Amino acid sequence: MKIIKNIIQFISAFFKMIYKVIDKVIIVPITKFIVMVTDKLGNRTDRFEKWITKKNTLIFISLILAVGLFMYVDSESTTIITDSAEVLYGQKVKATYNNNSYVVEGLPESVDVTLIGRKVDLYLAKQLATGIVTADLSGLGEGMHTIKLDYDSSIRSVEYKLDPSSVNVTIYPKVSQTRTAGIEVINKNKLDKKLSIGEVTLDNSEIVIKGAEHTLNEVAIVKALVDVSKIINPKIGKTTLDEVKLVAYDANGEVIKGLEMEPNKLSAKITINSPSKEVPLKVIPTGDLEFGKAIDNITTDITKVTVYGDQDVLDTIEYVPVEVDVTKLSENKSYDVIISKPSRIKEISATNVKVNITLAQESSKEVQNVSIETVNLDTTKYKAVAIGENSSKTTVVVKGSKNVVDAIDASTIKAQVDLEGYTEGEYEVSVKVTGEDNKATYTPKTTKIKIKISKK
Repeated sequence: MKIIKNIIQFISAFFKMIYKVIDKVIIVPITKFIVMVTDKLGNRTDRFEKWITKKNTLIFISLILAVGLFMYVDSESTTIITDSAEVLYGQKVKATYNNNSYVVEGLPESVDVTLIGRKVDLYLAKQLATGIVTADLSGLGEGMHTIKLDYDSSIRSVEYKLDPSSVNVTIYPKVSQTRTAGIEVINKNKLDKKLSIGEVTLDNSEIVIKGAEHTLNEVAIVKALVDVSKIINPKIGKTTLDEVKLVAYDANGEVIKGLEMEPNKLSAKITINSPSKEVPLKVIPTGDLEFGKAIDNITTDITKVTVYGDQDVLDTIEYVPVEVDVTKLSENKSYDVIISKPSRIKEISATNVKVNITLAQESSKEVQNVSIETVNLDTTKYKAVAIGENSSKTTVVVKGSKNVVDAIDASTIKAQVDLEGYTEGEYEVSVKVTGEDNKATYTPKTTKIKIKISKK
């Protein structure tokens, strides 16, 4: 029924085209010509009407029109009859073989088909095309074979050529292995920044993969790609995501194709949470003040912020630093500062803070007997001791406003030498000093000490 309907539609469209051509090429021009002649003759139209209505005149006009119509139809029919070509791109290849026992490699997914014939036949062939190229491998066994591809053309008067028309394929026995699927959560960045993905479990982690033996041997891991961007209206709690895609990878992380998996898709249960932590803001002045000046007090309009991220990241965050450039500052000043998100923090509750800095005259004092500590030494292999006098303790010069300096003692100061990467031997290393109150500056009188590192 569908084929008959297509043929009727084609014939109807053909005659409509002929009618439009006759109307446009013959009827409309003749009508315009007659109207023009009538306007030119004016009162002499009676003679023209008598002439146009004569039997001989009508015979000659009809003959001329018939000859013209015949010539036009003849030219169009020649165009329709003349051979032409059409290319059908990307026609799918359907192979016939025992896919329960064998795997076929080398067979293209699609080929191009060139149809050759009359335009009218090509039109019907395109309308009635199956769009399928077939490859019959049903009688073939293991090994390499050259096979011919066929195209199911419903119009026998149309020739076709395939590109390629034949291919070399290899048939392997199908084997299977059982693998445990891992989980890879993708598109986490498309979630609300305050949300995090917690526990993810699969309804079935045992996957049977099938294919040629050499292909299975390339599989390093099978992963279930849990695409959290497909979660509808994600919110805190547990949700289920169906149609989780399975992908096999080789040792280089490349996707391996040509495998069957049972099951080929899974369901995943996902826990969505929103880990957060409230931490203080820590204003860190940078640059040197005007000579003789010191920071007496620092205040902010907000003192704490809430940060959001994965729990392991939050556990390492103690404060959020806010740097303020006070270079050449000589009087009290207020700053509007942008709060930068710490590394790996997804969201922060505030993005701006107002910082007020109050200055005073600089004063100083010396803090004695500050112990020098070693840090970042591989203590599983080595131990370090200071060599010589004044190598285990130092005096620190503290500068700042009188109120700040008076509140500082040795318990609030750290003097350290960094031994990261050091091995057995004697070294002269630099001493670095920091203090809990960053409104002051700290300078050690002992800038370098000698250290001896030995094996435990």
